[in-house]
This record gives sequence, structure tokens and C-alpha cells, in this order.
Amino acid sequence: MAQTHFGFKTVDEEQKARQVRGVFDSVASRYDLMNDVLSLGLHRAWKAYTVAVANVRPGDQILDIAGGTGDLALAFAPRVGPSGRVVLTDINEAMLRTGRDRLIDAGSVLEVAVADAERLPFASGRFDLASVAFGLRNMTHKELALAEMARVLRPGGRLLVLEFSKPAPVLAKPYDWYSFTAMPALGRWIAGDADSYRYLAESIRMHPDQATLKSMMKVAGFGHVDVHNLAGGIVALHVGIKC
Repeated sequence: MAQTHFGFKTVDEEQKARQVRGVFDSVASRYDLMNDVLSLGLHRAWKAYTVAVANVRPGDQILDIAGGTGDLALAFAPRVGPSGRVVLTDINEAMLRTGRDRLIDAGSVLEVAVADAERLPFASGRFDLASVAFGLRNMTHKELALAEMARVLRPGGRLLVLEFSKPAPVLAKPYDWYSFTAMPALGRWIAGDADSYRYLAESIRMHPDQATLKSMMKVAGFGHVDVHNLAGGIVALHVGIKC
């Protein structure tokens, strides 16, 4: 069986999918709280920036992939209006249930679907825009997932990938300390789970940097890709336009 990475470990591909599912089963109930704590609330600004760049219009058809607790889907919904459509997907049922309940509490009833980003259950050319926020790094075959995202977009459709990336050199040492010392300690204290947050820190380091991900998106079918570095490169928003 082919192997891949799970954080810094090398595991069978099938084992990775199971272990990633276990991580998000563990953190689902406190995911939003931990995002606020670990990013000092900045994840909200990063997602707001993504929504602004998306420039969604009434009638747009949007697919939010690995959307978890529904932050982007909830922001997109009022912008597409009654003539538009927002579909929230995630491979993890626990995360998707949390997201669905949150949407309902906010008075927004959207389509939700358990879906593997590497095998999206949608027709080709169906959507105007696809988004994935902090989910791509957990996918086993990123190149397949990106190709699937391109497939379900119409020509000229856009993909927005918000993900942790490679920070500026001056930030490298403090960022490493925060990731591998503070994050697991906070995970243990708040969520009772240090191991999951240690994995999340490791998964960030194993994710392609800005230039590599840009190249991968071009290979997948996006003719033009812009990169927006946020927080000194700790996070990057890649915006690709399908050929």
C-alpha cells in the first residue's frame, strides 16, 4: 500500500484518512473556540478577507469544501441571495454536524453533504466558486483534490484556498515555539487533547509552501493563480481562475 505523511510520521494512505478523521472527531465540539484561542481571533480576519476577495454576487453557485463548522458558507449565503446556492461539504461527519447546527442556529438553511474532496459528488462545471479554508493540508492526495475542484468549476470559475503556509524568516523561530510548545499545551488545557493539536502543527509544516501550491494549482487546471500572504506568510490565500 502507498504511504504518505500524517504530521511528521509516515503511514499507509488508508491509515492517514482514518487518523485525520479521529483528530477532527476529537476537536469538533471545541473547534471554533480553539481557533479563536490559537489564532488570537485572527482566523476571523483571514476568513473575512477571503470573503471580500471572493466578491460573491447574487445568483452565484458556491461549493465550500472541507468547510467544517461553516464559517465561509455562513458568510457567503446572504451574498448569493435566494437565486444562488451554497453547498457546505466536509469528509468528517462530526465537523459537518457541528457546522449544520451552527448554520441552523443562525437561521441559515443550506445544503450540507459528506464528501471526499478527492471524489466530489457533483457534476462538472457546476459551480462559479469553490473555497477550502484550512482543509487542504489534511487531504491525502492534494493534487487529486485540486483537480476535482477544477472539474466542478465552470470555465472562468475561481478557487480560493486559505491555508497555513511558510512565514517570513524573521518569524520562523517564534512560530516554531508557538506551534510545538504552546499549541499542544493549550490543546491539553482547553480541549483535553494535546496530541491532536500537535498533529495540526506538524501538518502545517508538511504542507506545500506558497510557490509550490501555486504550481500545483496551475497543473490542476487553474491558468492564473494569485497569492495573498497574510500575517507575514503564516497564512496564504491562493486564488486560482480555471482555464
